[in-house]
Amino acid sequence: MNSIVVLKFGGTSVGTIERIKATAEKIIEQKNKGFLPVIVVSAMGSTTNELLGMANQISHNPKPREMDVLLSTGEQITIALLSMALSERGYDTISLTGAQCGIITSSSHQNARIDNIDTSRIINELKNDRIVIAAGFQGVTGNGDITTLGRGGSDTTAVALAASLKAKWCDIYTDVSGVYSADPRKVESATKIDYISYDEMLEMAKLGAGVLHPRAVELARAYSVNLRVRSSFSNEEGTVIGMKNNMEKAYIRGVSSQDDIVRVSVVGVPDEPGIAFKLFKVLSENHIRVDMIIQNLNHNLLNDISFTTTIESINKTKEIVENFVSKIGAEGIKINDSVSKISVIGTGIMGYGETASIFFKTLSENGINIQMISTSETRISCIIDNASSQLALKNLHKVFIENVS
Repeated sequence: MNSIVVLKFGGTSVGTIERIKATAEKIIEQKNKGFLPVIVVSAMGSTTNELLGMANQISHNPKPREMDVLLSTGEQITIALLSMALSERGYDTISLTGAQCGIITSSSHQNARIDNIDTSRIINELKNDRIVIAAGFQGVTGNGDITTLGRGGSDTTAVALAASLKAKWCDIYTDVSGVYSADPRKVESATKIDYISYDEMLEMAKLGAGVLHPRAVELARAYSVNLRVRSSFSNEEGTVIGMKNNMEKAYIRGVSSQDDIVRVSVVGVPDEPGIAFKLFKVLSENHIRVDMIIQNLNHNLLNDISFTTTIESINKTKEIVENFVSKIGAEGIKINDSVSKISVIGTGIMGYGETASIFFKTLSENGINIQMISTSETRISCIIDNASSQLALKNLHKVFIENVS
């Protein structure tokens, strides 16, 4: 069945009854071309936030298992309505929950990982010439408990199904026409990228490009899924995401700013072997995502260890770090939530020294101070004051994208 295609539609694409009907037409186009569509959908518009709001009215600390039972209903509404819309147009369809799709996950409620997918039910439905409408964002444990996959879960569902079904491609439909060189809401001159490698896209996804979640890109890269980002509101080709470009010269794909981060500093840490290990071990055990890390050697054999994490996890992070500080006899903790991460992303960056020189020169010329620096083969990132984020983004885009295009 090498004509299977997976199409994923996000919340804005199915946000109203009119949009659901329009989405049905896009699916019919693929069906009439001879493909076997497997559709993955998110909850309609603000449904997930509304469900969260109801839960918070009842409990300030609801059980994660019950939250998964509640939040999974959002996608189930969408699959049923979309299946009805296609049936009205004369097409045989079936809606399936994550469990009915055979998606088996870990038992980490609200942030589960996919362990395995039994595609036999989906394949049987396709053999019966049905269009399969699958609920994104959810699965089930081996014990039968409903789980959700966390942020970007529907993207992850779509790519995982495409990999398991060996689909010809996986299209991610969203409210923009592809991946851009910068957030077009922040940089008016941002341009759409026609092709980008998995590694470049992964960096952009991690650094704030909202069109794809990093987990989905990692899966696509691991299983060589032909991935495309397209608009639900037009017929543009969008952006193709694939194998690495074989270029030795540095090639900048985009610039990004990430504002939902916090800098945490553990002050006055004893300069002893194993201290950093203990800190990041306890953060890992509590599923705290840590990004950039820096250690400064101060006087009297004391260090400051700083790292960045997400705003949404700061309360839990603060509690963990304060407990750690008291155990090791450090001086204290400082939290700065007025920072942003600014990055340039591309191919072969660290093998081409001029990129770093231009990056730091641009920030310097605009009077922007750097707090932390992180690099890889495909990006240069730094932490700056949040108030300078927009200025840095626009000027880096001008230097690396506009002046070379």
